[in-house]
Amino acid sequence: MSLATKTVAESAAVPADDPRHPWAAVFALARFEARDLLQYIPVLATLVLYVGYTAWTLFDSKEGMDAFPALQNADRHTQSGPLLLGVALFVCVNRCTLRSRRRGTDRQFDVLVMEPWRRTVAHVLSVLPFAAVTALVVLGEFTRQALRPGAVGHGSLAELAVGPLYVLLCGSLGVLLARLVPSTFAAPVGVVGLFVLSVFVSAGTEDAEWSRWLSPIVEETSNNTVLPSDLVGRPAAWHALYLTGLILLVALGAVLASGGRALYLRAGAAGALALTLTGAVGQSGGVSPELTAARERASVSPQRDQSCVRRGGSTYCAFPEWAGRAGDWAGVVDRVRSLAGGTAAGQPLLVRQRIDARYGLDGDSAIEPLTAPNQVTVGSRWGGNRVPEFAVAVAYVLVAGDESKGSELCDGRVVTAMWLALGGDSHPMADLANVRLGDTVTGSAYVLAPTSGLSMTAGQTDVVRELLQRPRDEATASVKQHWAELTAPGVSTAQVARVLGAEVPKGAKDCAQE
Repeated sequence: MSLATKTVAESAAVPADDPRHPWAAVFALARFEARDLLQYIPVLATLVLYVGYTAWTLFDSKEGMDAFPALQNADRHTQSGPLLLGVALFVCVNRCTLRSRRRGTDRQFDVLVMEPWRRTVAHVLSVLPFAAVTALVVLGEFTRQALRPGAVGHGSLAELAVGPLYVLLCGSLGVLLARLVPSTFAAPVGVVGLFVLSVFVSAGTEDAEWSRWLSPIVEETSNNTVLPSDLVGRPAAWHALYLTGLILLVALGAVLASGGRALYLRAGAAGALALTLTGAVGQSGGVSPELTAARERASVSPQRDQSCVRRGGSTYCAFPEWAGRAGDWAGVVDRVRSLAGGTAAGQPLLVRQRIDARYGLDGDSAIEPLTAPNQVTVGSRWGGNRVPEFAVAVAYVLVAGDESKGSELCDGRVVTAMWLALGGDSHPMADLANVRLGDTVTGSAYVLAPTSGLSMTAGQTDVVRELLQRPRDEATASVKQHWAELTAPGVSTAQVARVLGAEVPKGAKDCAQE
């Protein structure tokens, strides 16, 4: 028995004397169409790829910055996974809807109890199981991130809903296109057309907030910016409302195009249009004055929104969502300070978390260094390279006195600061490469830090590398013993090398002398 004949037989088996049976037949047909969609290779392949890859990431042990996720960013990261599945459903649902036309069984369907518009409803409903699977995957992915020991922040249910809603929208569009343009070539052309349209729209209206949010999935320019949850400023709830209204509008449009003339269908379409317009208007409002003021305050005067704790004699101030990370910061401060000599070995520091939220999630600008003595900046991201970068900031504050002098630290004190930053680490040579632009341990390079970094000459790099390869206790004792000489302003790299018993770089000059 052919697929079309089987569908006709299943629909014809439903008696017409009970008014509940037409809808029972709709649900039966929807279940049949959902099972049939799994037989299409694009749908099956993208579904297996999506579920399999996400499951693999759930059990993968994250390292570096991935081990310290910010949930207000992690919820958005769940939206890109269903992209291919949505495209596959758009094409294959369209093909399923056109099956009777391709196989010439329209005339047989015309004699059935089930009206054409009810069959359209069944095709729309056949996408629901795939949206449900997407919702489960999204929930599992986000829950795994939330359970990581280093997770901070709060996610948004509206952001998490985008993936399943996108799948529903793609399936509904496939049904609508089949009813408006009953051709099997329409879906592939539609995919290309929608892609080209999205490229032109995003290129021509990249600064227009209203048009940017008309896309089902709205990504940010930078994924490196992490802001407190209340400063994110994405109209996620309005966007979810807009997508919900659009799905209903497309689905009911397909039903009406199939001959549905009931008053409640027309009223539903009108309500869906109103819902879509309401969401579209709500999401196009841009940044409110209150949010702008809050972002400005968090950027310029973060102490007004922060709480502070004392650990090991130093003070750690953070935004509420990062309060639990003070222990990680304190571990780095204690490690760096334990290698210092003189008064720096017991110098209390004020570590303050700082962000630049004035440009929202698209902003990725550098943070100005603090000018107050013994104050260190720490950012909103942690793990990976952010750890040695923070250690560099702590080190040159202990050596130079404050962050604003970090860019001026061009003499031999660079060697001392880099030893403090990396000498106590378990993998100092790897961190030396990670903290330098270019990821090298030879030659000159710029060293990164939360604010202004350091410039290392080739000679300074050679001395630091030799120190890091020595036994740690031996190098630490030498640094502590000669601390006053090693941190004196104007000390040359050659003098530092001689004091520490390292090989003096030949022909090398400090950056202040070049």
